[in-house]
Parts: sequence; structure tokens; C-alpha cells
Amino acid sequence: MANLRKKLPPLTALTAFEAAARLSSFTRAAMELGVTQAAISRQIHVLEDDFGFPLFRRLHRKIELTEKGRLLSAAAGDAFNLIADTVADLRSEGADDELAISATISFSHFWLLPRIAAFSRAHPEIKLRIITQDTRTSIEASDVDLAIRYGTGTWADGQAEFLFEDEVFPICSMDYLQAATPIRTPQDLVGHPLISSDIDDPTWTGWDEWLAAFSVKTAKKGRGLRCSFYTEAIYAAMNGQGIALGWSRLVSDLIQQSRLVRLTDASIQTRAAYFVVTPARKPKKESSRAFIEWLKATAA
Repeated sequence: MANLRKKLPPLTALTAFEAAARLSSFTRAAMELGVTQAAISRQIHVLEDDFGFPLFRRLHRKIELTEKGRLLSAAAGDAFNLIADTVADLRSEGADDELAISATISFSHFWLLPRIAAFSRAHPEIKLRIITQDTRTSIEASDVDLAIRYGTGTWADGQAEFLFEDEVFPICSMDYLQAATPIRTPQDLVGHPLISSDIDDPTWTGWDEWLAAFSVKTAKKGRGLRCSFYTEAIYAAMNGQGIALGWSRLVSDLIQQSRLVRLTDASIQTRAAYFVVTPARKPKKESSRAFIEWLKATAA
């Protein structure tokens, strides 16, 4: 064992290197490991000093593995995957069947949690763990069994199965609607406070794209509240702060409960869709199959 330790590089540095090499980014590696970018950079330097040669080429706004870096990346990736699979098998022996499900805050809050009790009633033997996060992490580098994602359906870390598309239209509270001037067309929205959310996803539909679809122009510095998350935008709309964009699948329950009101018949189809994603290199659990079948039936 002592000889083995002498042959191995510092394991903390090797972990940072494996993540940076796999993600081709110090920044994304830092996000995945929950540390700063500077910490990742320091660990890479520790490893390079230990080896006595560079593992990355530092280019303008990107990094690139050297030939020796590629060899180490392949070996480290295989070793870490083998350890992870073995640990997962050991943990599952004799344990309850727990299904870890990842979803965004808005999808979990507005669609999944209001419906998931039906799955638990049908499958009381399956223990559920909901992981709510807007930051997307590798499904293969975590203990997540399946993830519900919005996008194009092409992700390198998993196999995607289509769930549903969506449509987007303006919504507000009943109190706001009664106090506002009549809103019957997209042009009537001009001048109202439009609630937006900061979502770093080019496939997400915001106000600029929605209004442009109906040839409506608004002032660049229009009125309206700007929120960090879509859930905040929806709650702001329910509290009468103005008008938000409602994604039909997410706000349908709130409309049925009269907590929100749809404005105009105008809507646009989303450019992307919702998918359920399972790890590409891990066997699919029976509980995952049951949950996906329930998801598709409920979505339909």
C-alpha cells in the first residue's frame, strides 16, 4: 500500500484534473465540485508540478489537453467510473430502492410536486428523493437516477426520452386584470409592467422573442419587475406585480385554481421541449422505468 501511494499523484488534484478534462473547463469543473475556479487552477498546477510537465494548454478563453493530459484523462475517467459503479452497487445491497430525481425549481414546484403523490400511491415500495436545482450538472458524475430537463434533447451525459412541448402566453392575477385597461391582443400589452426572469438558456422564451413573434415593439427600458428565477416571476404575477409569460405545462394548475388568468388567445410554441434523461453509461433501474412510464402517462 505504501508503494502504491508513492506511485499515485495527489488524489485531490487528480479529482480536479478529471473534472476539468472531462468538462473542458476550469469554471465548469469548479461548479461541479463546489469550489472556486482558482482552487481548480491551483490543484492542476500541483499535479503538473508533481509530474514535471503540462497537462493543459491554456488558450484564449479555453483549455486544451496535451497528449500526456489526454492519456491521464482517459485513465482517470475509467478509474473513477469503476470506483463510482462499485460504490453504487455496494450501497444498493440490502438498501431500500431510492430513486433520485433531478428537476429545475420551476418544473419541480409547479408540475412535479403537485402530481408526484399519485406515483407514490401506485409504487409505495419506491422511496423518492427530489433534487431541485437550476444549475445543470452531469448526471453521470452524480447519484441522480434520472433528470427532467428542458432543451433540445441532446446531452452528452445521458439518454433523453421526449415528454412534451409547451406553449407560452401572457398571464396575470385576476386583481391586476380587473384594475388594468382591457388586454385583448399582444399590442395591448405595451405600457404594462412585464415581469421577466433571468434564465441563461438560449432556448428559453422571453418577452423580446414573444412580442417579436407578433411584430410588437416595446421600449428597451420598459416597466416591469426582473426576477432571478421563473418561480419568482410567477409569484410576482400572482401578487399583482404585472404580467408574466406563462408556460402552459407549468401554470395550468394555477389557471384552473383562478390564481392566474390567461391574457389573449395569442401564444407561441416553445423552440425546445421537456425530456427525461437517464445516465448513458449506467444500467437503468427498475424504479426508473416505472417512474418514466408514469411521467409519460401523466404528461399525456
